[in-house]
Amino acid sequence: MSFACVDIPNSIAMADHQPVLLAEVLAFLITRTHSKLLDCTFGGGGHARAFLQASSETHVTALDCDPEAAGRALPLEAEFGKRFRFHDLNFGELDQLEANDFDGILLDLGLSSFQLDTAERGFSFRFEGPADMRLDPRVGQSAGEFLEKATKVAIVRAIRDYGEEKSWRRVVGAILSARGTGTLGDTTRLAALIASVAGGPPWRTSRIHPATKSFQGIRIAVNRELENLECALPLAFAKLAPGGVLAVISFHSLEDRIVKRFFRRMSGKPEHRKDSLPQQFRICRANLLTNRPVRPTEEEKARNPRSRSARLRVLRKLENQPKEN
Repeated sequence: MSFACVDIPNSIAMADHQPVLLAEVLAFLITRTHSKLLDCTFGGGGHARAFLQASSETHVTALDCDPEAAGRALPLEAEFGKRFRFHDLNFGELDQLEANDFDGILLDLGLSSFQLDTAERGFSFRFEGPADMRLDPRVGQSAGEFLEKATKVAIVRAIRDYGEEKSWRRVVGAILSARGTGTLGDTTRLAALIASVAGGPPWRTSRIHPATKSFQGIRIAVNRELENLECALPLAFAKLAPGGVLAVISFHSLEDRIVKRFFRRMSGKPEHRKDSLPQQFRICRANLLTNRPVRPTEEEKARNPRSRSARLRVLRKLENQPKEN
């Protein structure tokens, strides 16, 4: 599929907070003049605005559990009126949304620039602030509290499994030793602690800070991101209209693996190499529109470096769903 022909409004293309893979997403989801779309990860509103601007008959429902997202949704509500509706909701709780039969659904699993660039949210070690990292700071433990109170098993899971940090033993040991010192509740001090055991002097010549993977793993653990994704995918698929399209943008291998396996299962294919379920027991409910993930162009990566690890997978729900046995 070619994406170059999709027009991107200047107000979106030139925004400081740039939606990832926008042309590609529009090409898959805007397939008819009248569309009913669901944006499960509103963020800065870039994708939602582009959907609304693509056609005057498009209606968009948007979700986000970040309490600050509601304020960012107000300009769209004022501009597009009844064509846009925002809900303060985590996509893992999609079953609480009454609306159904969407022509297209998008999940963009990346953090928004608003979250990354706000020191008080604690997602980035580039800014000094509290190590919070919660997508919804109204619920759950902050990252600092998690690191202070969680079991060693939970810390290992966050650093080794979710963060895929090779030096996980040293990082976990340093975190446990630093409990009670105040280090774990501060982004810059926590990053320096991890760098002191995970990277050493050579990391300074690398593009990637040695705390990057550990911060990722801690964030995933604090927000239960993988569990929410596994819950959200079947809920989103159920809310598609017959022939509707589900698109998911992931940013690391753990997310992408979950999406890939779910999409293959829905399309009646083996989920992975060790999946030996006989073909007669598989049920095809969808067609894959992307056999391989769509990646950003070199131009987009140069324009928006945060897009470099993005992967887009898309499938279409069959018009006639097979009956349950």
